[in-house]
Amino acid sequence: MEDTIVLYATPEHLNTISLLAKFISKHHPSIPIIIISTAAASAAATITAVPSITYHPLPTAALPPNFTTNPVELFFEIPRLNNPNLHQALRQISHKSKIKAFIIDFFCYPAFEVSTSLNIPTYFDFSTGAFGLCAMLYWPTIHEAVSGNIKDLNDFIHIPGCPPIHSSDFPEGMFYRGSNTYKHFLKSAINMAKSNGIIVNSFDAIAVRAKEALSNGLCTPNAPTPPIYFLGPLIDSQNGNAEHECLRWLDLQPSDSVIFLCFGRRGLFSAEQLKEIAIGLENSGHRFLWVFMVEEMKVALPLEEAEGGFVTAVELEEGVRELMDSETGRDVRQRIMEMKIAAEAAVRKDGSSNISFTLPGPDPVADPMGPKTGSTAQTRSFGSGSGSGPIIFFFFFCEL
Repeated sequence: MEDTIVLYATPEHLNTISLLAKFISKHHPSIPIIIISTAAASAAATITAVPSITYHPLPTAALPPNFTTNPVELFFEIPRLNNPNLHQALRQISHKSKIKAFIIDFFCYPAFEVSTSLNIPTYFDFSTGAFGLCAMLYWPTIHEAVSGNIKDLNDFIHIPGCPPIHSSDFPEGMFYRGSNTYKHFLKSAINMAKSNGIIVNSFDAIAVRAKEALSNGLCTPNAPTPPIYFLGPLIDSQNGNAEHECLRWLDLQPSDSVIFLCFGRRGLFSAEQLKEIAIGLENSGHRFLWVFMVEEMKVALPLEEAEGGFVTAVELEEGVRELMDSETGRDVRQRIMEMKIAAEAAVRKDGSSNISFTLPGPDPVADPMGPKTGSTAQTRSFGSGSGSGPIIFFFFFCEL
C-alpha cells in the first residue's frame, strides 16, 4: 500500500493549503498528495496541474434552519457539520493508500476528532505566521487568566514571542467568551497543541522572537509544544507569460521609489477614508501602488489616528514622507530589504525552510525547530518584496 499525504482546507484557505501541497510535492514528487475541500472543482484547476496532486471535492453538509450567518463562525461550523462526509472520504482513501499525514487548516479543527479516531497522524497548517501562532497557542492560557470578556479588558496582553497586544486589537471573534466564535478559536488552539505538529508560513529571520518562544515551550506553559515546522515564505506564483500592467509600470520607476500599500482582502473602507488616503498619497509627492480593502490598520511607521481609527490625509502624507525621506524611514526600508534577502535565502536549496523540512509522519525529526536562536530581540512589522520592479512595502496589517 503506497503512502499518501492528505490536506484539508476550507474554500477560504484552499489557496494557502495548495501552496503547501506544491511545496511538499517539490520535495517528494513520488508521493501522491490529495487535497480535500468543499470548494468547487474549478477552484482547484491550478492544483491538479501538478502531476502528484489530486483534488477530492467534498460535498457540503446542509445547514440547519435558522443557522448562524456570522461568516467567521461559518468557517468553523461548516467543517464541523461536514465531519461525517470527511470520515467517509478518509476511510475510502485509507482502503487504497496509507495516509502518512493529514494536514488541516485551523478552521478545520473539528476534523481533528475524525482523523485521530482513525489513528491518522494529524498536523495543522497555520498560514498567518509565527506571531499569530504564538497568540493562538497561548489563547487557552489567556482564557484561564482573564475571567471576563477581552473586549472589556482595555489593557495590553503579554504573549510570549510577541510585543504587547492591546485587547481591542484582537479579532472581533475573540472578544466575547460566550460567543460561539470565541469557543471555536479556543478549541482550535487546544487541538493544535495536541497535534503531531504545526506548519507555519514563516522563516527564521523574520520571526526570531516568536521562534525562540515556541522552541522554549513558552506559548503552551501547561502542555508540551508540538513540533513546529517553519516552511516559508510560501508565495503563489502566476502561471503563464502574461504580466500585469502594474509590474510593467514598476519596472519603469527609479529604484526604491515606490510606496506599495497592502490592506488585506476582507475589510472595507468608508468612502470618506478612501478619499483621505488618496489625497494623502497624492500630496506626499511620492510614487505609489495601492491595493485597498480593510477595516483596522497598523503600519510599520505609526500614524496618529483620529477618533474611531480614522486616518486623515495630512497624517498619511506625513507618514509617507517619514518613510521615504527621514532617517527613521531609511532604517525601516533597509530592514525591509534585509528581510527580502533573508526570505529568498530561506527557500533556496540549502535554505532554512528546506533544511528544516522533513516529510511529516509518525516519527518527525527530534527538533524540527532547528537550533535554538538564543535571541529574544524584538521583531517589528516588515514587508518583503519579490518579483520584478523596485518596491518598498508600506504595510497595513489587518485582522480577519
